[in-house]
Amino acid sequence: MKKTLLVLALAAAFVPVLAQAEAGDIVVRLRATHVAPDESSNLGGQTDATYGTGTAQAVYGSPDAKLQVGSNTIPEIDFSYYITKNIAAELILALGTRHDVKVSGTGGALTSRDLGSVNLLPPTLTAQWHFMPDTMIDPYLGAGGAYVLGMDRSLTAHTTLGDVPIRTDRHAFGAVLQAGVDINLQDKWLLNFDVKKLWFNTDVKLDTLGAIGTAGYKKIDSLDVDPWVISIGFGKKF
Repeated sequence: MKKTLLVLALAAAFVPVLAQAEAGDIVVRLRATHVAPDESSNLGGQTDATYGTGTAQAVYGSPDAKLQVGSNTIPEIDFSYYITKNIAAELILALGTRHDVKVSGTGGALTSRDLGSVNLLPPTLTAQWHFMPDTMIDPYLGAGGAYVLGMDRSLTAHTTLGDVPIRTDRHAFGAVLQAGVDINLQDKWLLNFDVKKLWFNTDVKLDTLGAIGTAGYKKIDSLDVDPWVISIGFGKKF
């Protein structure tokens, strides 16, 4: 009997903690988000295909040279609308995420491996299924799409032939898969942990390569960025 009373007392203590979701609820979350590109690059092969065999070796120091995209951690805000108590639509917004871009390989005409950085704005919309919205721990899965705007997409290859301008696409679209958990707290506050995988690519173009080729942007890579996006933060239901 004492054990039963203890269990009932603990259950009663947790009743006010749960912030149960209902259709029409809006959740605002503020999160710290780490964006880690999982890039795939064919810089050397595409450069040789565009400018002729041997160009990648001469410029990058390797025919297998690749572009490398750095990680970044940014603040992010998102808004969820509960269509039903289990189904929610989430819009993820950020001010932009800046990533350093480098070239792998050694030697060649490049005097620096660093090409500069790009600044991407990736608003993302997902539809989520919340498995246990009436419990303290509410895991969910989601899927959707992202639009990636290149707010700053200019890079520069510093070579012995002079500075060579490079740019990425202005616009890109990609698919998104998502998994996360909301930990419901008192007064409709919650903690959140979220992981997303995005798939998108961008064409990388070079304006001219000194005496090789003619002026005008030509494609030197089709860069798959495909970042992992890992977030942790807190939110409030309204």
